[in-house]
Amino acid sequence: MKKKILFICGSLNQTTIMHQIARNYEDYECYFTPYYADGFVKKLADNGFLDFTILAGKFRDDCLFYLITNNLQIDYRGVQNDYDLVFTGSDLIIPKNITGRKTILVQEGMTDPENLMYYLVKYLKLPRYLASTSTTGLSDQYDVFCTASEGYRDLFIKKGIDSKKIRVTGIPNYDNCRKYNKNRFPYKNFVLVATSDARETYKYENRKKFIMDALEIANGRQLIFKLHPNEFVERATKEIKSLAPKAIVYSEGNIHEMIANCKILVTKYSTVVYTGIALGKEVHSYFDLRELKKLAPIQNNGASGKAIADIGRTLLEESIVERSFKKHNEIRKSKIKINKISAETI
Repeated sequence: MKKKILFICGSLNQTTIMHQIARNYEDYECYFTPYYADGFVKKLADNGFLDFTILAGKFRDDCLFYLITNNLQIDYRGVQNDYDLVFTGSDLIIPKNITGRKTILVQEGMTDPENLMYYLVKYLKLPRYLASTSTTGLSDQYDVFCTASEGYRDLFIKKGIDSKKIRVTGIPNYDNCRKYNKNRFPYKNFVLVATSDARETYKYENRKKFIMDALEIANGRQLIFKLHPNEFVERATKEIKSLAPKAIVYSEGNIHEMIANCKILVTKYSTVVYTGIALGKEVHSYFDLRELKKLAPIQNNGASGKAIADIGRTLLEESIVERSFKKHNEIRKSKIKINKISAETI
């Protein structure tokens, strides 16, 4: 029988990352599921209280739409099969039914800064999701953690993550940014502003200041805003037009191709900043640029998916050996027990 692998997705970025890894497993049965949780968190998601997260709402809908349109096998919540290997794009929540299975955590992109909540979660053992992606990797409930770069490897080790579990593989979607230079986006040499969904995820953001900063950086050049997929489009567009009436606003489209054509990229906290860095753009971010350049995902011409899949194959081989050894021990114990019963009977 073919080995079965479960890919736990999430945002469209996480979902496409998982698909790129799965493409290297034609000899295995691959199944996909939107991100999911158990217990109280599951109830909150089912009742619409977590629609701003990857557990529900637009994120889950976009994930399912992608899986269906790409004709991928869906096993919602991973309940149909006994899986030999699990891939996940986040360990902020580890579902009960994958605990104890061979698991690979794949970094999806930039992690949030370490604020007060990060330290409260880490030292008071609060649920990791309260501090968002700043706690990525802290579950330790995985066999391997595939990271974007040596810079991120060092960052995760500083956070206390076991260095023996970390592999620097690069991450799909950010490992071959040159390919975005070939595109049909109609504008060139503009100032691109990538907004965030901070307010939609109940974080503070001074949007007016952000827009004014972008106007100052543009200094009369064409401004194009690309809204975050999770943003309230009508509100964000109205705010932008009130302060920058000549700006063009996109709520859809490939932002990487937009970055390839822009002159300057302006972001707050967004992984797309790494595309700008890889393509040599002038970048403005709320993060320290020197640190961002250290963390930037390695560029390996799109080989990350295969590198991650190869690690999975190694784990699968180890799993076969372990199961064989376990079965051998069970048979051995059964024989000893039978011999003991026979001896007592005689």
